[in-house]
Amino acid sequence: MSNTPQSPAQNEQDSVQTWVKSQWKNPPIPGQISAAINNVQGSFRLGTAIRPIDDREDYDVDSICEFRGLTTADLTQKQLKELLGAEIHSYHRAQSMTKPVREGRRCWVLNYADGAQFHMDIVPALPDANRQRLLLETSGFDARWTQTAIAITDNERADYAMMTAEWQRSNPKGYSGWFVQRMGEIFETRRRALAESVRASVEDIPVYRVQTPLQSAIMILKRHRDWRFAGNSEIKPISVIITTLAAHAYAGEATIGEALTSILTKMDSFIQKIGGQYVIPNPTDPLENFADKWVEHPERAEAFFQWLQQARSDFLNAANLTEQAEIAKRVAPAMGDALAERVRERAAKTGGGLLRKSSVAPVIGSTVSFPDQPRMPTTPKGFA
Repeated sequence: MSNTPQSPAQNEQDSVQTWVKSQWKNPPIPGQISAAINNVQGSFRLGTAIRPIDDREDYDVDSICEFRGLTTADLTQKQLKELLGAEIHSYHRAQSMTKPVREGRRCWVLNYADGAQFHMDIVPALPDANRQRLLLETSGFDARWTQTAIAITDNERADYAMMTAEWQRSNPKGYSGWFVQRMGEIFETRRRALAESVRASVEDIPVYRVQTPLQSAIMILKRHRDWRFAGNSEIKPISVIITTLAAHAYAGEATIGEALTSILTKMDSFIQKIGGQYVIPNPTDPLENFADKWVEHPERAEAFFQWLQQARSDFLNAANLTEQAEIAKRVAPAMGDALAERVRERAAKTGGGLLRKSSVAPVIGSTVSFPDQPRMPTTPKGFA
């Protein structure tokens, strides 16, 4: 048994998973079929989740419910989603949750009590390793991550209610594996240290429990983005683009400040332009372009490059400041007054500050340094 504490989101996900597994001891479809909700996905899995700017907003916790023993030849996307929907509604009733279950484009949404500060998106999926491996190999791409590939539902597709093998592709586990690889030795070292500190095996320590310079730098950039586009979320750079480009640009820097400087300097160099179109390939499925919406919405591309320019100005200029009040004044417009006040308070107490000159030779110009502070949602206060 692991001795490592879990996040409230993980605890609730485990509760849903236990329910689904218990209900599928005698599945409604004959055969060797099982259903299991995989570990928390998205930014929670990667350890890059950040607190919403507004405390009234929820964390968005992404999960996958993978139905093993079924294939796309057995049922439609609509039928699979309805199978999961029946179990989610049953769980909702059993737990006396009053906020209604919502159906999203690809998922079912469980809304928890206001005090929990998160909702859970559960996406139905089928194993899809063979199809995706063949697809990538035929196209001449690296297929090393396809072992964990899945096919997911999408109710806006024309073939949603049709029998077809061409479901939407996804591979969150593969992406997590790639991200861990990009974190490098620092991740493995800190993971081992954390395991020793809680007397657990290394395998029991999930990615989100470890904090590396890459994870922290991404969290800082996402917070900067949220403030930059407050009230204009339709054009703000999506998290997967920031995360992917930052992971590419990260070169094993040992401090958050060095990582942030390196990322801001190089991240746009990993954006390709093919036939006049911006391309940011999914590292685990190069046929997927994370920037595909930039064609239909060129304002999003413009917003990304403007944001990057602003982030470079804010953080790299702040690195050159030494007065605590000036540092706080500099970061306030980009990160919010509350965080800026914490900068001032931390500097007064420690003599350092959230932003400070690094004692290590910078990648370019001056660099900045940040403390490691895990961001986790508050403890749930019951169902709603």
